[in-house]
Amino acid sequence: MTSISKGWLLAGAAFFVAQASPAFAAAGADAAEQDRQYLPDGIIVTGQREGYAEDDGSSGTKTPTPVIDVPQTITFITEDQLEDQSIRQLGDALRYVPGVSIETGEGHRDEIFIRGQKSTADFYLDGLRDDAQYYRSLYNVERIEVLKGANALIFGRGGGGGVVNRVSKAARINGFEAQFDASADTFGAFALAGDVNSTLSEASAMRINATYEEFDSNRDFYTGHFIGVSPTVTVELGAATKLTASYSYEEDERIVDRGNPSDGSGPQRGYRDTLFGDGDFNHTHSQVHIARARLDHEFSSNLSANATLQFADYDKAYQNVVPSGLRNGGADVEFSGYRDTQARQNWIAQANLVWEVSTGALDHMILAGFEASWQDSNNGRANALFDDGAGGTTSRFTTPLADIFTFPAITLTAPLRDRHSELEVLSGYVQDQIDIGDHFQLIAGLRWDRFDLRTIELLTSVRGDRVDEKVTPRVGLIYKPSGQLSLYASYATSFLPQAGDQFFLLSPGDTAFAPEKFTNYEIGAKWAPSDKLFVTAALFQLERTNTKGPDPQDPTLVALVGESRTRGLEFNLVGEITPAWQANIGYTYLDGEITSTSSFGAEGLRLQQLPKHQFSAWTRYDFSEQFGLGLGVIYQDEQFASFSNAVTLPDYVRVDAAAYYTVSERLSLQLNVENLFDASYFPSAHGDNNIQPGKPLSGRLGVRVKL
Repeated sequence: MTSISKGWLLAGAAFFVAQASPAFAAAGADAAEQDRQYLPDGIIVTGQREGYAEDDGSSGTKTPTPVIDVPQTITFITEDQLEDQSIRQLGDALRYVPGVSIETGEGHRDEIFIRGQKSTADFYLDGLRDDAQYYRSLYNVERIEVLKGANALIFGRGGGGGVVNRVSKAARINGFEAQFDASADTFGAFALAGDVNSTLSEASAMRINATYEEFDSNRDFYTGHFIGVSPTVTVELGAATKLTASYSYEEDERIVDRGNPSDGSGPQRGYRDTLFGDGDFNHTHSQVHIARARLDHEFSSNLSANATLQFADYDKAYQNVVPSGLRNGGADVEFSGYRDTQARQNWIAQANLVWEVSTGALDHMILAGFEASWQDSNNGRANALFDDGAGGTTSRFTTPLADIFTFPAITLTAPLRDRHSELEVLSGYVQDQIDIGDHFQLIAGLRWDRFDLRTIELLTSVRGDRVDEKVTPRVGLIYKPSGQLSLYASYATSFLPQAGDQFFLLSPGDTAFAPEKFTNYEIGAKWAPSDKLFVTAALFQLERTNTKGPDPQDPTLVALVGESRTRGLEFNLVGEITPAWQANIGYTYLDGEITSTSSFGAEGLRLQQLPKHQFSAWTRYDFSEQFGLGLGVIYQDEQFASFSNAVTLPDYVRVDAAAYYTVSERLSLQLNVENLFDASYFPSAHGDNNIQPGKPLSGRLGVRVKL
């Protein structure tokens, strides 16, 4: 390491862990008896439903704070809702979150838009960055949290439109519980999953989540599988100290489906099942290892701390034939292709101190913390060559439009790029949550980041190095006329270096440019009419500045002149409407445009994949203790596939349904139907010629056994 001593920081984290050990347990014994309701904790496998509402807002503050006191829009999807919808992949779950649009991710990764900002990296696991390009399964996830708006204070770089955090299932010392699930759908895909929690002693427990899935769909040649295993251990090291350790191994292998080309103004219709690629060549494979240890300790009733160390290893390769567009008046399709490899290792060390103290008439909850991370990445690429039938090869292959395509022999070029990057980040942050009298709360804080990126293109020895130091603020004011209602206003910023969110290469020309900046202004209201029902509404404006664009004084030069803006309104109702009725209902209005010409496009263009109106609702009603029905509706307004604003994805309505039957306390059956009315729709894209058709009507039958 050059500017950051990795060894010293790891030693410091180890010293913290050693100090917050049983030797301090007696000093914090009184604190352990207090019920810190809003501290994140693992799910208890009791077989009892917790519902769709969630009151833990700690991910938005890194402190034990109820969500009603967080001046930010946060959307939750709980495990109960995921089970009711029979959802196992993150992208499928996020379709039910207004304000979030799903990018196709080139058919091999999670990629999303939040409030008009695209990201492949703003994903977190238990509050720590999980930024590689792969598909994320939900077999070991307790809930999903979408925290919207720029907020570098808590999450650091990126996150301009918001971030997605997955909260893991953790072992609990509550005896033995187990749950096993099996399901299959009408395409032949199936999934098996198990969740076993067992107490090992009076002070320790172990939990194992595991799954195996076989993929299939209506798309021709589509196959694949997923394997996931995640053991966790919880150990109470004293009355006030807890250690949680976890490891997960995930393997994903599937066909790469890039979707359909456009007809020039919209998706090419009539080819819902066609793979615009080569079933023998289009393929992706990823392996992910994530290991984590977290220590929580309470020194006293008003002073607590935690320290976490995480290691993640990502290894992925994908190759694909890609539709480049229609040719010859729409009679032919042109294809190109390539193979891409990605490898990444992340180390993250984080520690937080939370101190509750009073100064006169003011009550404070003070957060002080640091985070250090080291990231080592490699990215290589080679292009595909098609046999031209005359003893040579070509990088472009054109063939008549058909239901099934036949491709000539495909070979690969020598490597065209071989990039290596090293990223070191050191961060420190402080935040104060102040209670002012009985009705006002103020949250204010600053984060300092030192961002050291070194990249090299190994084939040419071209380097791009840059160090950035940024200070990002956050301020929020909350007015609470009652304990069940809060009104808030907030301001927060975030930044993204010019290398983009994956940091594979920083070009020499970009080394002179400061990071892009995101600024979020938001006012909102949160109302909890009961402890199981939550209603939120928000108005916001998100500004993106420092985007590269042509210098107005000299168009041959590049300057940081580009700007864009998103304005919107958001509403969400989630939780228990009646004891028999659970619902999660949301609506978002979004208006976004480029306000100053940039590398994205000309001033006045609408932001890509930004539907003006989005509505989603999932609801379950139990008619008796044995029988219930579920209904889901997604509406997405029309949107442009890219910044070109040339290709429009039409608006659509998708209706889903479900039926639940409890045979006994240990056995239940479930039927889920997706796209009940067999709508033909195109929910996502990756540019103007990779447009993903939605699945036709399909059903999934599942069985759940609890021990």
